[in-house]
Amino acid sequence: MTTVAGHAGLSRKHFVVQPSLLQQMWTSRADYLYVLPAIVVMLVVIAYPIYYTIDLSFFKTPPGLQLRDKIFVGVDNYTSILSSEVFWRVTLNTVIWTVASTLIAFVLGFGSALALHRDFAGRAVLRAILIIPWVISAVAASYIWKWMYHSDFGLIGAVLVQLGIVDTQPNFIDNIYSVLPSLIVVNIWREFPFAMIMMMAGLQTVPEQLLRAARVDGASAWQRFWHITLPHMAGVSTVTILLLAVANFNSFIIPWIMTGGGPSNASHIWITHIYELAFGRQRWGVAAAYSVLLFIILMSLGYFYVRALSANEKKEQGA
Repeated sequence: MTTVAGHAGLSRKHFVVQPSLLQQMWTSRADYLYVLPAIVVMLVVIAYPIYYTIDLSFFKTPPGLQLRDKIFVGVDNYTSILSSEVFWRVTLNTVIWTVASTLIAFVLGFGSALALHRDFAGRAVLRAILIIPWVISAVAASYIWKWMYHSDFGLIGAVLVQLGIVDTQPNFIDNIYSVLPSLIVVNIWREFPFAMIMMMAGLQTVPEQLLRAARVDGASAWQRFWHITLPHMAGVSTVTILLLAVANFNSFIIPWIMTGGGPSNASHIWITHIYELAFGRQRWGVAAAYSVLLFIILMSLGYFYVRALSANEKKEQGA
């Protein structure tokens, strides 16, 4: 009888009906009222534009045609994009722009953080100077660099001529072969301070006791960096690289102000090409299809970013 009663009690314990999701929401309905205004704003500002862009990507909108008179074409916008030579050229530009800007800015930022992590005279002043490119306006920086790159009276070209490195003023942003590298230099100059700040924050978490112990054991500076500092910086490094990649992939101000995508589409990246299609050529349907593809890529990067943050949180809780 005891065994049967024990099994009966066990059954009742393990087969308690859990409340459904709707029941849980109804129980916590007062909590949802507090966040209801924020949810409404997000639906209006974020959800509806996303829905409208996806819907518009299935329609053809020739120039001069009102949006209310748009023509349904199914997935023709997507097939025309993927079969376009311009699309693949712009995609290659975007990949080069994103990868080069992200990796070089990260390496320079990491190196600057390591240098500034040491205590020396004037460190605070040097840190403030290095942060300047990140805090000034991107629009102002773009116009300044555009003047410095000018093919007739640009400062950089004049210095190169005075030093005897070149005979005439080089065409930095008026040449299809040099325009993209020139823009990447500007983007790296502006973004590496962000990587530096992130890495400096990460260096504060490296256990000083381990570094001292390794130094006592005879480990060289490179060995301490490779076996202690770098592993402890893996989490913040991943987050920084992903943030830089998302920002660069969605970058607009520098390439648009400095070149507008020219010459001959040599400096067009996805976001500038979408802007030109929508507001320059009024091809709203094609621009919407581009935007949907861009949204999918950015959401994929966002997924890895959230995973990296979750991994860092688990690591900190485990520690």
